[in-house]
This record gives sequence, C-alpha cells and structure tokens, in this order.
Amino acid sequence: MFRYTSRRSRGVRLFATHTTKIPQTVIEKVVQKYAVGLPVGKVVKAGDYVMIRPEHVMTHDNTGPVISKFNGLGATKIYSTRQPVFTLDHDVQNKSPKNLAKYASIEQFARKHGIDFYPAGRGIGHQVLVEEGYAFPFTLTVASDSHSNMYGGIGGVGTPIVRTDAAALWATGQTWWQIPRMVKVEFRGKLAPGVTGKDVIVALCGSFNKDEVLNAAIEFTGEGVKCLSVDDRLTISNMTTEWGALVGVFPVDETTFEWYDNAVRKLELRTFSTPPPDPALASSIPPPPEHPRINRRRLSELKAATPTYSSDPHAEYSSHLIFDLSTLVPHVSGPNSVKISTPLPELEASKIAIQKAYLVSCTNSRLSDIAAAAEVLKDRKVAPGVEFYIAAASSVVQREAEELGHWDTLVSAGAKVLPAGCGPCIGLGVGLLEEGETGISATNRNYKGRMGHPKAQAYLSSPAIVAASAIKGYMCGPDSLDPNTLPKTVRPTFSISKAEPTTSAKTPTEAEPPLSGFPSTFKGPLLFAPQDNLNTDGIYPGKYTYQDDITLEKQAEVVMENYDPAFAALVASIRSNESSSSPDMDTKEGVILVSGYNFGTGSSREQAATALKAAGIPLVIAGSFGDIFKRNAINNGLVCIESPELVKDLTEVYAKDGKRGAGGKDGELTVNKGHSVNVKVVEGVVEVRYPDGEFKTYKVGVLGSSVQELWLCGGLEGFVLKSIQQQAA
Repeated sequence: MFRYTSRRSRGVRLFATHTTKIPQTVIEKVVQKYAVGLPVGKVVKAGDYVMIRPEHVMTHDNTGPVISKFNGLGATKIYSTRQPVFTLDHDVQNKSPKNLAKYASIEQFARKHGIDFYPAGRGIGHQVLVEEGYAFPFTLTVASDSHSNMYGGIGGVGTPIVRTDAAALWATGQTWWQIPRMVKVEFRGKLAPGVTGKDVIVALCGSFNKDEVLNAAIEFTGEGVKCLSVDDRLTISNMTTEWGALVGVFPVDETTFEWYDNAVRKLELRTFSTPPPDPALASSIPPPPEHPRINRRRLSELKAATPTYSSDPHAEYSSHLIFDLSTLVPHVSGPNSVKISTPLPELEASKIAIQKAYLVSCTNSRLSDIAAAAEVLKDRKVAPGVEFYIAAASSVVQREAEELGHWDTLVSAGAKVLPAGCGPCIGLGVGLLEEGETGISATNRNYKGRMGHPKAQAYLSSPAIVAASAIKGYMCGPDSLDPNTLPKTVRPTFSISKAEPTTSAKTPTEAEPPLSGFPSTFKGPLLFAPQDNLNTDGIYPGKYTYQDDITLEKQAEVVMENYDPAFAALVASIRSNESSSSPDMDTKEGVILVSGYNFGTGSSREQAATALKAAGIPLVIAGSFGDIFKRNAINNGLVCIESPELVKDLTEVYAKDGKRGAGGKDGELTVNKGHSVNVKVVEGVVEVRYPDGEFKTYKVGVLGSSVQELWLCGGLEGFVLKSIQQQAA
C-alpha cells in the first residue's frame, strides 16, 4: 500500500465520494479496479493521481536498463512474478556479441525469477501480449514503450510508463498514474470498400492536428465502430500514440467476442484435441489443457462482465470529436509528419517515386494486413529499383500467413524477409532509408530520421497502398480500388465540441487529510516564462545529458540555459535574498515557476526535472505538461500543477503583445515583477498577490496522496526502497 499505517494524517483534502452515484467512463472504471490504497468510497476520475497495480508490465530490449535500476534499488525479489513480461523485439537483427550477451543476460534474469520470457524472433511485444492474453478486455496493462495504447483495440486499457516505473513495479507491484482527461471520439457511417483502419487513424492525425487529444484517454464510440475489425481497431489504437493520446480504447462487442472465440479455437487445436465421435463419451474424456489466459472460462467471465464495463450516462468528457467514416477515402501521411495527411486521389496525381516500401511493425503486420498486400502482389513483381521489406508482427502471424500461401506470394513477388520484430520502424537493422530516398511504410511513425537518414522522406499508409506502390514504383492505390465506390468528397467530414459539465460536477465532497509531513502549502516569489512547448533541451541542454558525473549543484547552474541564459543566476539571486525564517513543516518555500502549455515536451531526460528542483524550484505551474516530463518530475519529487487560468492572466498582462513565444513586454525571457504565490496543493487553490497589491485566487486540481507519498520518500526510488524495507520487516 502506498499510504503507510504508521503515518498520522492531518489537514484537509477534497474528493468525490460514493454517497451518490458518480458517473464514470469505462476507462475510469477499469482504473478503479486496479487502483490500490484508495480511501473508502473514493471514486476515481480524470485528473486524479492514483497508485495502480496493473495486470501486467511489459519491457522489451530496454529490460537491461530496468534490471540495472532494479538492482540499484537494492531489490532482490520480484513482487509478483506473474506481473512482468519480457519480449525481445527491437534489435533482433543485431547478432553482435554485445547484443547477444545483453539478450542472454535478460533471459537469465527472467529464468532466475520465473518471469514469462519471449525471445528474439517470437514477435513484437505488443502483438505477443495480445496473442497471449496478457492484454485483455477490461484489464490495465502497462509497458515501457509508447505503443502500449494498442491494447485498447481489444478493449483493454494500455498506457506507457518509463523505466523507473518498470523497476518500481517489479519491486513493489505498483506505481503511480494520473488519470488522463477523457475524450470521446464518435465514429459515424461506414467505411467504403478499400478504406481501412490505417486510413482512419492517418486521417484523424491529420484532421485533428491541433493537440485536441494531447495526453488524453480516448474512448471510441458510435455506430461506425461496428464496421471495424479487431485488426483495424488494434491499428487505430496503436497510432493514438502518434495522435498524442495516452490511451485509446474501443468497446467490447460482438466483434471482440468473435475474435476471442476464434483465438480460443486456434489455441485448442494446439492440444490436438478433437470432439469425441459419440457425444455420450464427452463427459468421460477430461478436457484438454487450456491456455492460461485465453480460454473458454475466461471468455465466459468476460461476456458476463461486459454490461458492467460500459460508460455511464452523463460520464464526463473534456471534448467530443465526431468523424464520419462514410466520407473517408484512403489517406497517406507525410512526408516526415503524422500531422500531414493527404487523400490518396490527390497524391496519386503527383506520382511520387519511391525507393523503399515496408510492411513491418506492430501497427500493420498482422494476418489481415499480409493478406491484403498479398492480394495486391499476386502474380506481380516489385518494381525495378524498389526494395520491399516485410516482417510479420509475430512468429504466429508468419506461420499462419505461410499456411495460407500469403507469405509465399509476397516472397515470390520480390519482397525481402526480415525477422518478426521492430527493425526498420525503429531505425535498426537492414533496409533503412538512405539520404535522398523516399519510402512508404505501413508503420506508425515517419518522424524525420527515424527510419534512416534525416534527409530521407518517409510516408505512412495502409498495407494495400504500400504493396501497390512497391509494384509501380510510385505512391498509388491498388488496381482493385474502385473510385466509383469511394465517397465523392475528397476530404473527410469531422467536427469537435466541448463537452458540457454534467451533474457529477456537483457531486458532494468530503475531506481526506494530507499525509503527515507533507506541506499543505508551497509558497514563494513567482517567475513567469511566457513560452509554450518549452522543451527538455530548453530546460536542460543536451550537451550535459550524458555527463554522468555532473552534480546537482552544476545542474542548477545550467538549468534553462537554452531558453534563458540568465535564468539560473536570477533564481540564485532570489534565493540568496530570501529572508530566513523558522522552519514550518506545513509550508515549503522556494521559487515558483509558471510557464505555458506542453511544458517539458521532448526527450525523456530526467535531468530536466532534477535541475529545476536543484535550483530551488519545488513546484512548477503550467497550462499543461508533457506527460513524460511530468512522470520524471513526480518520480523525483518536483510538484507539477496545471492552471490555464493563471497562465492566461499572466500572458495578457506581461507577455509581449499578449502572446506567449517572444518573452515579456520589456524584452526579458523570464518575467520577474515581484509576484508572490501560495499554492495550497491539498486544497486545490493557488493564491497570487500581484505587484499592485491585487489578490487573485485560482482553483486547480488537488495533489493526491499517492504523489504526496512519493514526495515524502524523495521520489519513486525512495518509495521503492521504503516498500522493500517494509516487506523485509
């Protein structure tokens, strides 16, 4: 448990209780099931910080660094050996002694601790987790990989974590999570023939490309969902990551049940069991051994539970996006950005030449994808000057494709086979894009330089378009795509509306005291950096990132150097002039930094958080935060509070031309006008005294007891150490 019984509590904390029925989305209901240490009657909602004990946690090639973190914590025992899953999938083409030794050490660790292990060649981790039932409807499964959103395709909640979280989960079985805001995406209409799930998500990324779903949990709804196969849903959920979301969940319906019925039948065939010729003999023959996670018993339980796990009427959503599938034509993403999507009819006219084509990755290398490409390539050949690379999402997928003849069709057409794994999608192994080349791929990311040279051009599309382009040597659709069956409107129809507050916003609340020793108030002078998307390079320069011996004092000296070279000296000056007062355990003093939206976007370097804290900034207020920065901040005891209203007020008064992005009105990059601020984190109140004496109050989210616990322990590593000590006591 994250709240220790030996700790006395005090003060006030507000939260919604079960005294009246509080509507929840299906995602919130799943999180409720996996949250631990909740106060009696606590109903979890978007924005809450909770401790979670997920069903499973997957790590892949990054298992090695997680092992190092685990050992560094002094941990010797896995909390629950059924929880972790290791899948080697990223660098599977690398046969160097160093990589083979790394893989061997990961396998040795797995065998030692009794952890489920899938070696290189078995397949991409996300596909393996779906095939083997680790990801399952209405369960919460996390992975140290950004595409764990994919589990939403079968109705599970999947979300990414960072390596420190994975080590904490191994050692304690739990980690923290802030439940994202909820966004409803409603599909209307039905896809035209030849239009796929890949076209849906490519068009969504290009249509709603203003961060509408940034750091959100998406719930897909509407009549249009019924026309989408499970493979389509897995593709869409997988790429909600590129769209900016942290979760993307489809409903569990008859399509889901049919998919699992088929999966169970396939698994039963592995046992070589057959129905008895005489039904009377059935009762005398013991049932065949069942798969531990995908079996008829669990499927029956799933069907019985499904009515419980649906979103309640009046559940709250931050916004409602509507997308008309019947208006969608095939789309292509790029070049080098998922936020650019072009209808295929517009792109075909340009006849953009390609040198490489790819049918690989966890996004679009399932059986239906391979079958679609094989249908296009049947009795055809890959164009001269084009290299077409294929890799199944898993060994199971490849075996089925081979049995059905699809794999041989691709190979006979000239496709080059790669092992089941990530490969070119992550920029590893053979077949990468070279300088000046153009490639079209059925993968999920076409960021500049990801699949090869930074001066290459990368596009994304469906498997059928990739295959057709490989045949003709330029981007085009398959010959089977009939323009007469496609919508006459080239651009899809979509809209967005902000959800109205519901009755649950008026739900009665009751107090929960903060944890003993946690300051109820953070106070100090306020500095304002009027900048959106202030990235980790701006906060902590990359040239220092891999200087492992750099001290916290040195980090404080270079913090924000790439944004404002004078920032560190300004903070140090303010801190040196602060009046010393008797220590108050209820108050934490320091400089409070306020900035714009998506603060901390960029890399996963944790020094962006530790440098701010080392400089004497215990708390940052922003319009919103990059999710990975927020995880690193909380994991290192730096408090993050979102207050769009405060950011708006400061921007209007102090930013140049009233807009963020060009510093303050006096030309300064960091505004220092003498504001003072009290942040009452357990009450959800920010009090700001302006230089003219005006006093304003802003309502913000409360800081949950899980984050308080981490802060009191000095961060996640301290929390894990304390948990290990308690387990040993």
